[in-house]
Amino acid sequence: MEEETMQELRSKAAELLLREEYKDSISAYSQFISLCQDFISEKNPDAAVLERLRKSLCLAFSNRAEARSRLMEVTEALEDCDLALRIERSHVKTLLCKGKILLSLNRYGMALECFEAANLEAQSYENVDLVSGLLEKCKRLDYLSRNGGFDISDWVLSGFTSKTPEFAEYVGAVEISKSEISGRGLFATKHVESGTLLLVTKAIAVDRAIMPPDSSENAQLVIWKNFIDKVVDSASKCSRIKGLISMLSTGEDEESLGIPDIGSFTDSDISSEKLDMERMLSILDVNSILEDAISAKVLGKNVDYQGVGLWVLASFINHSCDPNVRRLHIGDHVVVHASRDVKAGEELTYAYFDILLPINNRREMATTWGFSCRCKRCKFEENIFLKQDMRDIDMVFGKKVVDMGNVVFRLEEAMRRWAIRGKGKGHLRASFWQAYHQVFECEKSMKKWGRKIPLMNVVVDSLVEVVGSDERIVKVFMDGLKRGRFNGAVEMEKALKLGRGVYGKIMKKQALRSLLQFGSAQE
Repeated sequence: MEEETMQELRSKAAELLLREEYKDSISAYSQFISLCQDFISEKNPDAAVLERLRKSLCLAFSNRAEARSRLMEVTEALEDCDLALRIERSHVKTLLCKGKILLSLNRYGMALECFEAANLEAQSYENVDLVSGLLEKCKRLDYLSRNGGFDISDWVLSGFTSKTPEFAEYVGAVEISKSEISGRGLFATKHVESGTLLLVTKAIAVDRAIMPPDSSENAQLVIWKNFIDKVVDSASKCSRIKGLISMLSTGEDEESLGIPDIGSFTDSDISSEKLDMERMLSILDVNSILEDAISAKVLGKNVDYQGVGLWVLASFINHSCDPNVRRLHIGDHVVVHASRDVKAGEELTYAYFDILLPINNRREMATTWGFSCRCKRCKFEENIFLKQDMRDIDMVFGKKVVDMGNVVFRLEEAMRRWAIRGKGKGHLRASFWQAYHQVFECEKSMKKWGRKIPLMNVVVDSLVEVVGSDERIVKVFMDGLKRGRFNGAVEMEKALKLGRGVYGKIMKKQALRSLLQFGSAQE
């Protein structure tokens, strides 16, 4: 009678799994497993019956793992896989299920072990091509995760209409350390050139919506609520995700926080800490990232959406008005690359807000973000803006109706009188970028002021040295090329270097030229 009941439960659970009624299937398999285990311990069946029951148990654990994985109940699914493999170490279906879960968690090394073990037994499995396909995919992602050899050229050249490029988690020459800016930060471990890829990571969760310009605050709150729900759900179903989130700061008691090993973000285990709702909300408030930001570029199908997400490792990057990295958002992945040359040991930073503005404007925006910026540029400009001539220039600039050529001329003359050189010039030119931009874009202004102010490429070089490549700076430089203000191979190479600072070294020259020449087709 008991064996009949177990058989009925097993058939019911299998049918529910096929119908994709995963919760009910899990319940039925749990009942079957409990009855089967009780039967074995209480009835002490003979060897033949015991072997049959053990095989049934193995398949039940495997199928329950499959159902749980479909509901993204990752931790429990992996536990079921391990229980099944204790019964039959080479159970192909379980090895594939476990491998796919580990692959979704970016645990490439462990996933590869599962797929290789399954491949050894693949001849006895009904879908040999599935096994070999998963094995090859895992090898490819494992390779990409080690060398960062991503290439989105074909996708770019197709106008973003072909299949979205495949990404793996990648951590380049970076480490987490104590920051002089705030709490902990991400630092370069070696000298890297502009455009160098530093990290690629997938969002824990992201929510997006098309937001018209006149959208209400309630619409923004809906996105935020949906995002929070997704993060909470992911953390509740996966101990690794919960552990990653618990590493992040709540914005309080920064000095007492530990320094996570960078290996925690690759193929290693993470211990999970207590993470109540209050702490979770504080973490998300401090660490969530807007996709459509001044230091970022969204490529592909999400370009028309406003999105907010949580990318854990990228959340360690602090703000500076002298930023040195930018990000690309492609699908649910964020790609972080150097926007200018970065020295070994230098902290990686990007702009949380528009930094091509004078210090008073930047102070206001920093206050909106809830902090006070004390970067080298801000300290330098605080002293310079004590000068009356500087305040006069700023006042005239602020009126926005005057001849901006006069503002640029007065600023350049002031820097000459004050013997400001090197990065100091770049700082002030960045602060009054809008004035330079208007002059360089206007033929009438260039005829009037062109001989009295520095050449465009000189200004661009000084800007990029301190604030890195920026789409607006690149656009002005490309316009100068098109108008014939300067030309030649040297200038084209400079344009490509500027472009790599915006888009990173993840595409070939032809694809980069298409973005630089025509601008993104999505703009």
